[in-house]
Amino acid sequence: MSMKYDVAIIGSGLGGLQCAYILAKKGLNVCVLEKNPIVGGCLQTFRRGQTEFDTGFHYVGGLDDGQPLNAIFQYFKLMNLPWHRLDSDAFDEVQIGGQSYFFANGYDRFADTLAEQFPHQRDNLKRYVAMLKNVGDGLKNSFKPRSEEEVFTQSLFTRSAYDFLCETITDPLLRNVLSGTSLKMELNRQTLPLYIFAQINSSFIQSAWRLNGGGQLIADELVASIEQMGGTVRTSAGVAELVERDGRLSTAILDNGEQVEAEWFISDIHPAATLDLIKESTQVRKIYRRRIGSLQNTFGMFTVNIALKDGAVPYLNRNQYVYRTNDVWSLADYAEGRPTEGILLSYRAEANQQFAHNVDILTPMYWPEVECWTDTQVGRRGAEYQQFKQQKAQECIALVAEVIPGFESAIDKQFSSTPLTYRDYTATAQGAAYGIRKDYNSPMQTLLTPRTPVPNLLLTGQNLNLHGILGVSMSSFFTCAEILGMASATDGLNFED
Repeated sequence: MSMKYDVAIIGSGLGGLQCAYILAKKGLNVCVLEKNPIVGGCLQTFRRGQTEFDTGFHYVGGLDDGQPLNAIFQYFKLMNLPWHRLDSDAFDEVQIGGQSYFFANGYDRFADTLAEQFPHQRDNLKRYVAMLKNVGDGLKNSFKPRSEEEVFTQSLFTRSAYDFLCETITDPLLRNVLSGTSLKMELNRQTLPLYIFAQINSSFIQSAWRLNGGGQLIADELVASIEQMGGTVRTSAGVAELVERDGRLSTAILDNGEQVEAEWFISDIHPAATLDLIKESTQVRKIYRRRIGSLQNTFGMFTVNIALKDGAVPYLNRNQYVYRTNDVWSLADYAEGRPTEGILLSYRAEANQQFAHNVDILTPMYWPEVECWTDTQVGRRGAEYQQFKQQKAQECIALVAEVIPGFESAIDKQFSSTPLTYRDYTATAQGAAYGIRKDYNSPMQTLLTPRTPVPNLLLTGQNLNLHGILGVSMSSFFTCAEILGMASATDGLNFED
């Protein structure tokens, strides 16, 4: 016996859950199929003993009244979660060469704060934030018919982020400072489109927030809303095959042999993994499979999750980025045996706390570093892998000690994960932190639309145009618009002027 739905959604990451919400709100009978026991993808939290850690969610931008993510989260009824605003005078700290530089919220305040340390760059900083503000303001037009603002915004996908910085900021140190909080993307000078750089940095300059309780709260809230509207969310329901009949997908066969039928299918997993599920097709030609299979993925992340001794480290209401290199863009360049040269230190927000209970340290990690363990499973990767992780963790901790003297003695317990971990728990190809690498040199090849050669199969999530909470949220509307039409998909989404 098989179940029949209007829409079956593969994967319960943010994009999959948001698509389910949008479609269920419009009365469609939706079913989310998640292979893991827990929903959320990189929104998941996990426990080690009594301590809860985040998988991939750390902070968001643009959540204040009148800002883009606020409007989107109002739509999804996520603004009632316990959001915690970071220090508006210093939501991010970048340390390069032992000197700290602070990022303030508000475009003008952001520029003025950095201009105190770079007075000769004041006019250049004004030009820099003016461009970011233009992109941020233009987001509200993304769902409307093409306008001059949208044409301008879209053209930035074909421009180099690195070239823009070099043209706008003449001080090399300031260029690196401005890029120093961008471990939220892959700072690849050969490929990174200006639009991605500008959109992400713009949203955090608007406002920056943590979530008391972690990213799992977002996933759980979306699931509750989907089920309340009549939708279905199933865990431990991995899809083994997608069956095509008469040029359209008809059935998802689950790992246990169960069949799920639908009129539409949306995939929130990697496009290459999606195509692997379609064993036979008259629509998906070999050239398309080769094109998707040849797309490169961004680097992954090595993460050290640390439980701290009580009262050992004061809670800091900002993020800290620490570098041992003066060229932060070089972190995207893989070199075998290269030591850790840059980290993000993120404190977990909890209500009314003076001291931090736990922190996460993140640094880029490249697939070749862990590729020799590709065929291993979690918990069974061997002693060499454990030694490799321990060495990497010590390098990260040593960098943290440069901003928190004696940090090593404050550690109660520590755990670490590599791109292999993310691959195995979230089905992310090569554990890529930001999905498929977007390339300003070839946007038509690397920026994917929701549509596929199979007319009733759509894509969503970070592998399309944009990654991050804001980018994935926007992509979910574009995906659902292929079924509902844009006006219907965005009905109730209200951007304030």
